[in-house]
Amino acid sequence: MRVLLVHPSALLYSELFLRLEPLGLERVAAAVRDAGHDVRIVDLQTHTHDELGRELGTFRPEAVGFGLNYLANVPEVIDLAKEIKQRAPGTHVFVGGHSVSFIGPHVLAQADGAIDAVVRGEGEVGATELLSRLPDGAASESPGAVTLDGTGPTPQLLDSIDRPLPARDLLTRRNKYFIGVLDPAASVEFTRGCPWDCSFCSAWTFYGRSYRKMSPEAAAEDIASIAEPGVFIVDDVAFIKPDHGDAIAAELERRGVRKQYYLETRADVLLRHTDVFERWRRLGLNYMFLGMEALDAEGLDLFRKRVSPDDNIKALEVARRIGLTVAINLIVDPRWDRKQFQLVREWALSVPEIVHLTVMTPYPGTEIWHTEARKLTTLDYRLFDIQHAVLPTTLPLPEFYQELVRTQAIINRKHLGAAALLKTSKVVARHLAHGQTNFARMLWKFKTVYNADRQLGDHALPVHYELPLPEHHDVSRRDRQDLYIHPRPPRAHTA
Repeated sequence: MRVLLVHPSALLYSELFLRLEPLGLERVAAAVRDAGHDVRIVDLQTHTHDELGRELGTFRPEAVGFGLNYLANVPEVIDLAKEIKQRAPGTHVFVGGHSVSFIGPHVLAQADGAIDAVVRGEGEVGATELLSRLPDGAASESPGAVTLDGTGPTPQLLDSIDRPLPARDLLTRRNKYFIGVLDPAASVEFTRGCPWDCSFCSAWTFYGRSYRKMSPEAAAEDIASIAEPGVFIVDDVAFIKPDHGDAIAAELERRGVRKQYYLETRADVLLRHTDVFERWRRLGLNYMFLGMEALDAEGLDLFRKRVSPDDNIKALEVARRIGLTVAINLIVDPRWDRKQFQLVREWALSVPEIVHLTVMTPYPGTEIWHTEARKLTTLDYRLFDIQHAVLPTTLPLPEFYQELVRTQAIINRKHLGAAALLKTSKVVARHLAHGQTNFARMLWKFKTVYNADRQLGDHALPVHYELPLPEHHDVSRRDRQDLYIHPRPPRAHTA
């Protein structure tokens, strides 16, 4: 069967700071190809809608699958599905991915028949099982499938995340992927799942609190196959298990693999397993994303981070000692007033680290979706991108965006202003010498991407598709496993 897999367009945040290869879709493509299908990928982060149209015309796929990891992409995907059905009514259109797994029936209903199936759970299994049943008209019997004819059995987890390795050969514009100064950069994953249960996150509810590790040999094999000099490790929390991080490092050392690495972790993990991060620093780890989320204990308790402000500060000190460049994330509470924004600006300017701001957003699959979503001021999918306020703000909304953009702009000038440009001039020159312009373009795009008028104006756009409003639940009193996409797996799948 001819199968075309499509990644939607870039969101606001990725217009500026990063553009990551669609790793999940590449792994699905590899699994589908291993099952005997003819597969292609179009990534709308790097290709246009017109180019997608030409691919549809020349390849004439029998099935088209969309990756829907982000809620803000739902309207685009529904509209594209409708266009595909108009052009080729017999094409089977399915969607899968993290976010859509939590709202499958709703998206299916909104598509008015343009989407034939939503595949919940891990796509490597779900998409392959679905495609195998299409010739017999039995899509509704596929594990994890939600169709107009019925819902299939519980989604299945991969037996091992060692295989399939991503089908990176199917992406034709790999030089377009980057994260910060790593330009170009590929992406890898060493683990899936997260043992923590932060209230704003749905990683743990998607995987049923499971945590699975790639074998060190498979991880090193994947990295060794990558042509790009930069590698982003996409794990929700890197090196939770120090012996696993050490084993992968040993394999890379044995093979003589050298890359520049960027990863994400927690303060408490960095403090407990500092020696692992030091070893990776010697391997080429230069950049780290640290999800601090809040500066005070009250904010950390609200998000159930299970760390203290002191731990966060100590982790920054450790990262500095190791020699890592750290990007910090803070979650903006819509209840902030001008004083709170000012405090954040003062703190961000007092530390050497890069500070990014994201807006607290209830997502389906998170606990705060069930406790806060009744307060939502909008259900427009496009505003659920952690850059817009979808809950009531203490400040009038125009002033909230002015403070948000002003705060981010001050922080941005600190790292991308004239003085900072002198520090990165050699990096920019090296990129340009190799034909890489992603990072250089980023330096000049802030004002066009982060703009209070633009963000406020997005609230006035016509709305054609909206999120479902959930029933309110006291999650502390209900069975939390009701939130899981994958049931909690047997011990063989946990760490």
